[in-house]
Amino acid sequence: MYIWILWFHVISFVSWFAAIFYMPRLFVYHKEHEDNAGFIEVVKIMEYKLYKYIGVPAMWATILSGGAMIYLSTNEYGINLFKTGGWLHAKLFFVAILIAYFISLDFMRRALAEERSDKSGKFFRFYNEVPTLLLMVIVAMVVIRPF
Repeated sequence: MYIWILWFHVISFVSWFAAIFYMPRLFVYHKEHEDNAGFIEVVKIMEYKLYKYIGVPAMWATILSGGAMIYLSTNEYGINLFKTGGWLHAKLFFVAILIAYFISLDFMRRALAEERSDKSGKFFRFYNEVPTLLLMVIVAMVVIRPF
């Protein structure tokens, strides 16, 4: 059972990261083409659907499958992941930061939709790099287990 949950977890976080990587890119297009009302209306729909229909379900699938893996490894396999070093604690810390980042995308999406965002396209280009750094750290915690 564990291996199937791991498979689902990987699919889930790949889907979640697809949404996380594309949202700020849509924000860049949104800000840099504000004079094109028809285009902006399409981008608003894309932003909404990407966040609500792909990002949110993928985030919850990632969180729940990750929790299930921790539960199964601790209870069914007798391996307490919380006692195997600090790598899991570090991973969960950075996942919490990633969740906060993802929620911030929704606040930014709403501000853009309501035309009250003061952020620039350049800001969103920079903001788009944050999840790349988090992904590198999170994956390193799992694969390398430095602690």
